[in-house]
Amino acid sequence: EHRALPYLVAANPVNFGRPMRLTTVEAFAAALCILGERDHAERALAKFTWGETFLELNDEPLRRYAACADSSEVVSIQREYLERGAD
Repeated sequence: EHRALPYLVAANPVNFGRPMRLTTVEAFAAALCILGERDHAERALAKFTWGETFLELNDEPLRRYAACADSSEVVSIQREYLERGAD
């Protein structure tokens, strides 16, 4: 089945600040955070100078997504972030 990560902002030097333009390691770390494995995400990102920045930029949404009970809650939170960006 097709799966997608919710709205997050890139910290990598090529796409810094651009939404949904994550590197593979950013996407992997985001998935780990959402699944409650933040310590593993930190270790995966530790090899990159911008790794900690990714977690800082996305701290609130990653924590909120991780607390969701189901995908409908994730979509609702994602909608909030998308509407903020449209303002």
